[in-house]
Amino acid sequence: MVRLFILLAAIELVLLILGLIACLSAERVRALPRLLWVLIVLFIPFAGPVAYFFWGRPGDPAIRRPAARPSSPDDDPDFLRSMDTEQSRRDRELLAQWERDLHQDDEP
Repeated sequence: MVRLFILLAAIELVLLILGLIACLSAERVRALPRLLWVLIVLFIPFAGPVAYFFWGRPGDPAIRRPAARPSSPDDDPDFLRSMDTEQSRRDRELLAQWERDLHQDDEP
């Protein structure tokens, strides 16, 4: 029985710490003011942190946020299309000329 009590106390302590950290470090909280959530997490054992995780924690920002722009230029199709310029066309033609010259030198 004592072991069960120690296990439950450890679980409550972990929930208390995680709930406080999550509540205090969140940019925004839902449903109630942050101070009230902190008091609920502190003074209502087990149910306070669980309530914060279900009703107070803000939702996943990735779901609501529109798709972000690509992080690097080579992932951005608009950027890649803009790279198809006159200079790149001349570079491709020069490369093709060099390859033809190289192959002509190889032939006896």
